[in-house]
Formats: sequence, C-alpha cells, structure tokens
Amino acid sequence: MTTNTPLSRLAFAPTVASSPIKPILRKTTSVLGTRSRADDSDGADEEEHPMKRQKKTVVFNEKLNMIREISGKSLEDAKREVRQALEGHARGDDEDYDNLKELFAPSNRNRSPDADEDDTRPQELLVYVVALTGYVPMLGRSCAGLIRSVLRCSWLDRDENFTKAYIQLLAALSSVQASFFEQVLTMVVEKFRETKSYSLVPGFPPVDLETKKRWLHVGIKYLLDLFPAGSNMILNFVASKFPHTTESKAVHMSYIDHLLRLKASRSDLERDIMELILEKLVKLDVEMTLDLENDEDDTTRAVMRSIQVAGDKDDQEDDESDDESVMSDDDDDLPEETKRVIMIKRKLETLDAIMDLVFSIYDPIFEKPDSEEAVECFKDLLSDFKNVILPHLKSRHTQYLLFKFAMKSDQLMELFLGMLLTIAFHSTDAPVIKQAAAAYLASFTARGARVQSHNVQLIVGCLLNYIDYYRETHKNCRGPDVRRYSLYYASFQGLLYIFCFRWRDLLDQDALPESVDWDDPVSFLGKELPWMPDLKRRMQANIASKLNPLKCCSPVIVEEFAQLAHHLRLMYIYPQIEKNKSIHLSQFFTGSYAQGGALRDTGFEFDNEKWTHLEACFPFDPFQLPIARRWLDLENNYVTWSPISVLRKPGEEDSDEDDEEEDSDEEEGSEEESEMGEEELEDREGLFEEDTATDDERAD
Repeated sequence: MTTNTPLSRLAFAPTVASSPIKPILRKTTSVLGTRSRADDSDGADEEEHPMKRQKKTVVFNEKLNMIREISGKSLEDAKREVRQALEGHARGDDEDYDNLKELFAPSNRNRSPDADEDDTRPQELLVYVVALTGYVPMLGRSCAGLIRSVLRCSWLDRDENFTKAYIQLLAALSSVQASFFEQVLTMVVEKFRETKSYSLVPGFPPVDLETKKRWLHVGIKYLLDLFPAGSNMILNFVASKFPHTTESKAVHMSYIDHLLRLKASRSDLERDIMELILEKLVKLDVEMTLDLENDEDDTTRAVMRSIQVAGDKDDQEDDESDDESVMSDDDDDLPEETKRVIMIKRKLETLDAIMDLVFSIYDPIFEKPDSEEAVECFKDLLSDFKNVILPHLKSRHTQYLLFKFAMKSDQLMELFLGMLLTIAFHSTDAPVIKQAAAAYLASFTARGARVQSHNVQLIVGCLLNYIDYYRETHKNCRGPDVRRYSLYYASFQGLLYIFCFRWRDLLDQDALPESVDWDDPVSFLGKELPWMPDLKRRMQANIASKLNPLKCCSPVIVEEFAQLAHHLRLMYIYPQIEKNKSIHLSQFFTGSYAQGGALRDTGFEFDNEKWTHLEACFPFDPFQLPIARRWLDLENNYVTWSPISVLRKPGEEDSDEDDEEEDSDEEEGSEEESEMGEEELEDREGLFEEDTATDDERAD
C-alpha cells in the first residue's frame, strides 16, 4: 500500500449513510469462488450483528487518512474486489476489470434512482476510491483504460468526503509514474474551462461552481506540494490549453479565474502566470486589430456600434447566454458579413472583459505609486511589456496597462520613457523592435497628458540627436528607402507626431509674446514664437537630405505637420511635398538592393507606392473598449486630438508668385545639398528660414 503525505487541510471526519454496497465482481467459482467473508478478508473480523451494522459510521485510519468501513461494506472487502480485478486483468481475464472501469465511468452520474439494486449506487463509489488508492502500485501501462475512467470521474460534483478521498487517489496515481502525473494535471487543467453554475450527480445535493473551484485548487495545491516539479508541468499545460480566441467570453473568464487562483496559491508561478495572461491578451488584441483592418469600413462601424450599445447594458449574463456566446446553429443561415460582425463583436467583448479584469488586479497595487511594492510591480510590467507587448505593434489596448500606471507618478513615467529610449537607440535588439520602441516613445509623449513640457523637449531632443547622427552617417545614401532606414523614418515621423499634439510644449514659455493666451491655440497663429533651440534648423536639414523623410513618412502626418508648421511660422514645407509627388520610391526600393544585394537583382517590384511608406501606427491611439476604459481617467490623463479649425492650407489666398518663389527656393536647396559643405548648408538654411518667414507673413 502506498502511503501518502497526510493531506493536512483535508482532515476527514464524514458520516455516510448508505444501503449495503453490492460487489463489482462477478458471481462465479472459476476465479474468485464463493468464499466466506472470513476467507476473503485475510483474517478480518467476523460479521457483525445486523443492527450493529446499521449504526456503523465511516471510520478512518488517521495515520493513512483513509476510510476503513462504510455502512456494511468493509474496506477490506472493497480492496479484495479491486485486487482480484487487477490480478485478473494481468492474466488476461478482464470481466471484473471492465466492471471496475464502468464503476468510475461518467455515465454513472445519470443513473436512475430506480435502477437495479445489484448496481452500485453513486454514493457507494467512495469505498472503491479508497480501496483503489491502496493498489495504485499495481497499475501499469496495461491499465490505461482504468486510469482514463478514473480521471473522467465526476469527482467535484459529489460531496466533500468523496472529493477528499479522490484527491488522495490522484496523489497516489501521481507517485507511481510521471505519465500518470501528467494525466492527472491535464485533467485538472481541463476543468478550468467549466462555466456551469452548478452540477448534479444523482444521490448528491447540487454543487455550485465556486465550491468546485475551491476544491479543485485544494487538490492542485496538495499535488504540487507533494511533487514540486509539477509546477513547470502545470504551467506548460495551462499555456497549451488556454482557450482559443474564438471561444466564448465565459470560457475565457473562467479559465483566467482559475489561473489567478493558481497564482495566489503558488507564489513561484505568479510572474509566469501574469505573463501568460498578457501574452494571450495581446494575441487576442492583435487578432482583433487585424480583423478590423481587413474588413470594410461599414463592418468596422457596425462592430463598434454594437460594442458601444453593449457597454451601456449590465455586464452580468446568465450561464445560458454565456454558453451560447459562440456561433450557434441558427447563425449558419446568416449572411457571411453578418456572421463576421457577430464573431468580431464577441471577440471584442472578451477582450474588454479580460482588460477590465487585469486593470482590477493591478490597480490596488498602485494606490501608492512610489511605494517599493508599486515600483517593483511596475518593473515586472516593463519586463512583460518588452517580452510580450512590444514585439506586436498591432496591439491597440493591452499597452494601456503601462500608460495608466506610468501616469501615476513621475518616477514610473521616467522608468517607462527610459526603457523605450534605451531599446530604440542604445540596444542590440532587432530593427523591428527598435522601430516599435520609437513608435511607443512618440505616442506616449504625444498622448500622455501628465508628460511635462521639459520631458517633451527632452524626448524631442533625443529624437533630433538620433536623426542628425543618422543623416551624417548616411550622406552617400542612394535615396529614400523605408526598409533600409526604417528606424530613421520612424524617429522622424515620431517628431512630426509629437509636434502635432504638443507643439506648445516645444516653446520657451518665458519668452512668449504677451498677446499669446496659452489656452487659446488661435492666439499663437501668425506670431514669431520662441521655439526650443535649433528645432527649425535641424528639422530642415533632415528634410532637405537625401534620406527625404517627408517622402517616406505617413502622408497624413506629414500633411498635418505641414499645415501647423506653416501657420505657426516654424517652416514652410509644401514645395518639398509637391516635389516628392514626382519621386517614385520604387526606384530606390527594388529587389534585393534594399537588403544590400546587387543592382541587377530586380526581385519584387512595388506597383503601389503606399507600400513604400512608413505605416502610421502609434500604439496609444484612442482606447475603444467601452467597459475597461473606465480605469483610464482619459479626461485627465489623455491628450485628445483637437485640430485648430481656423487653419487653412497655403495657397487659398496666397499669390501664385509666392508659391513659385517658394518652389524655386526649395528645388535649389535640394539640388545643391550634396555639393555644399556643412557651413554653406547652414547658411542656405538660414536664407530659407528668412524667405519662409516673409512668405508666412504674406500668407497670413
């Protein structure tokens, strides 16, 4: 008999009332015979008086934590039957063995109360669980069918006594073979998906879902305490069996609830479990983004309208609606577009619910954002961000965990910005990771309402330093190429993006004209403004370089920057934009040359110029999830886009002579750039600034 470590938290003291148990063994003399109780029990006590038997209660061996007798059926009788069934199976005689398998089969849960008295009642399975625990060492590979039946047993749907005994059986199985332990852990993890509010086995009172969850995790904790190596095994199982993105919100939420319970009981798994949840959250987030991008605008609008309506309703749903939240049979008759809208909507609801839950987990930790606990937790989040979120630039919502908590204090904000700067410009990470970090840096600086002016100027200064360095080291480049120089264009586009949102923070506030009202953007228009040192000169030098960033950056961002910069008298770039319309990037972006190959290797030709532009992807674009957004305090923490309505494009009232003069000056600067020395180029840029200022005055 296998002796297990006592299950200290599962002290047995139950009382079971039941009718006499019927044996599972066949009535025959060929194998077992019809021996008396004394013969079969190896010296067991003689049979007791019937009246005394009726008063017998369940007695446990406290040392082994096992049942000795239930009603009139002794443990020794059950052990004899189990032993003989296993021995017969070893000889090739499977009748008793098959009866033992059937005893544990889930079909017994639907047994009718009027079934034959010779059948074993559901309540009577307990004694066989205890008996089998003692003979687990006899189970080998040939007993795989019995083990499968045992593991399919509805053990959480019965009473507490059965659950405790069954956990002991699982522990005994786990101690025999590693493969049995794997099967046990797989079985318990598969129960993470259950969503029914209660379940019923005939002969037992209904068991609610919370009780089943509690006992499931008591069992998991007991097993992992006995076998610590199982921590890594169960972590692999929960990762591999995580619900697919198309499964219902109820299944996702149940599964994650179990993961959080596992995290609470196993501190060694805490970091791995939270990283797993974020990893699956990002996967769902990215998939949603791609679904919406690949659909027509009408489909996207339909999804967002339905989500917004859902957000106004009570989020509590009953089990039936949760269980049917996957595509039902009735949906098969719907048009394909309608089915797609329904599926995307359900994914969004799942994403929203998980985001709301994750916010609720972290929020209490950051009530004191500068505490040691909060700082350490934020560092863990930064690690998860780098490993899980950053590589997926299509994620639109998960990264708001960093946005929300970085806004809590200057210390946390500086940790986030510092990490992004390090990854983008001082790391050996892959170019795509560095480019993503640059996009995060620009987006956070632009959208973070609590990012102070001095930090905005610091970030802009870092971006300017990088693009200046890159321009100097690539003077002899052939021309603009978004694949070769992706980080350069990402940094320049980040500058334009930050300017569009935070241009006031790039001014010397102490030197502003008295006529300017900080809260009135219109009052800044047409004024000579004190920009941060060398902002204009350094940006113009890059715009006029062979790298030609205005051609490669997103046209939408370039257009918005051009309009603002013109009316704020920073610079006038429309001639360069017009000139770029005649430049085809495919001539610089053809075949393997883009990756350093020979010019004769033509390779893939880009017929559509939009594929040669840098994508306008900024991770902190507006948060769309209606429920989870309540955590973000967007009114105080988020900079929304507010265009200046009075702005107009140049040329609406400008004279043709002015435009021709600007165009001529811009073309001269572009043609002469490669022949100029640094000092001559700076002089030329100074003349260009003066000409631009004159034109700006006339235009306004």
